Amino acid sequence: MFLLFFALWVIFNGTITLEICLFGVAISAAMFAFICKFMDYSIAKEKQVLKRSLPFIRYCLVLVKEIVKANFAVMHMILSEREEIEPALVSFRSDMKTATGRAFLANAITLTPGTITVSLEGEEYLVHCLDESLAVGIDDSVFTQLLKDMEEEL
Repeated sequence: MFLLFFALWVIFNGTITLEICLFGVAISAAMFAFICKFMDYSIAKEKQVLKRSLPFIRYCLVLVKEIVKANFAVMHMILSEREEIEPALVSFRSDMKTATGRAFLANAITLTPGTITVSLEGEEYLVHCLDESLAVGIDDSVFTQLLKDMEEEL
């Protein structure tokens, strides 16, 4: 929460100088002390929130990395002089335990260029891939393992 207060302070000021950072630290500390005293908040709760958010932050970073990689793969596919692009429909099952995990996986697939989740019914995914090469390993992607780990922690 302290870091959030400090980040908001810097964002609202619009520039970063030594004075702004020092005032930001002081004001953020005062606000954090206030919520700890009067709003039943503690550093232990802060650690718990941070511990729970780290896997999600890791998932977001991996998602961005995979989106960039897929963008380059699709650009290469389009700009190269390959004769034919072979679209493919891939069907697979996932053993995600929660509907939220399944929805996150479907969204990750859709956000990655060259693939789109056509349907998700129960545990069965139907994914359209721009080319057969993009369909390789889609059922056991890095997203699947990250989301399984997140489900287990929660």
